[in-house]
Amino acid sequence: MTKCEYRDSLIMDPAPIALFCFNRPAHLRRVLEALRANALASASTLYVFCDGPRRAEDEALVSEVRQVAHAAAGFARVEVRCSAVNLGLAGSIISGVTEVVARHGRIIVLEDDLVTSPFFLTYMNEALREYEPVDAVASIHGYLYPISRPLPETFFLRGADCWGWATWARAWSQFEADGSKLLRRLDESGEGKAFDYGGTYPYRRMLEDQIAGRNDSWAIRWHASVFLNHGLTLYPGRSLVLNIGNDATGTHSRRTRSFDGGLSSSPIRVEPVPVTACLEAEQAFSDFFRGQRGGLLKRLARHVLGRWGS
Repeated sequence: MTKCEYRDSLIMDPAPIALFCFNRPAHLRRVLEALRANALASASTLYVFCDGPRRAEDEALVSEVRQVAHAAAGFARVEVRCSAVNLGLAGSIISGVTEVVARHGRIIVLEDDLVTSPFFLTYMNEALREYEPVDAVASIHGYLYPISRPLPETFFLRGADCWGWATWARAWSQFEADGSKLLRRLDESGEGKAFDYGGTYPYRRMLEDQIAGRNDSWAIRWHASVFLNHGLTLYPGRSLVLNIGNDATGTHSRRTRSFDGGLSSSPIRVEPVPVTACLEAEQAFSDFFRGQRGGLLKRLARHVLGRWGS
């Protein structure tokens, strides 16, 4: 296949996008506006999953979110799914992703506070196409922490991530919803320290909290599921996602700019790289986590593992 034929095939058959939202209409408008600016948006099917209100006070904003979702334009097709009850972020994402991958075999996943670069969909679709036949690759990620050192154009890390990501049905089938099973497997593996990036990030504690009911994070279970199956996630060397939800509007979020690295002003080249964890990037992530002190690290954990439903 020539480069032009490859590009044409992406335009003809891009992966569907699933966008999960709850009660932040202004955020959703910004996310949709940025997503529409992507070259592949007009060829993409967009699913918008709108969660139901938790309490009576949510109803007005939830209704406004649904109006914004139904008015979404600039995509090949828009399908809006509105839940009559509040599923929470975990329930909404698990059921929504399962539905879409069963129908299409692959998916790109966003939440209502993730603003994307105009190059996001191209990167995601190129990477999905490049690594679809590689069983060791479980997902593609679009966000990168504001790391001070330069990293490769793309690289792999073990496990999964949650701020603008994509996967295939073959990888999502490995998702284990039972946190207790995951924790037992983690303890039996003896890789608890590696799971926590050398002790610099509290992933294990987040999994324990999920089991105890102190959070309902889908993301920690997705990360653990992929990690324990020795799966890899492809990251960009420059971020294609900006989280605008760190503004105290989410259920568990507080205002912070610690994770804002801006959006890449140039495309990410998706070319074959060694399908193994990048030690340079692992060290850079560990150094970033180590640099977050005290309460900031706790807020980082909350932001990474889900806001309005955790």
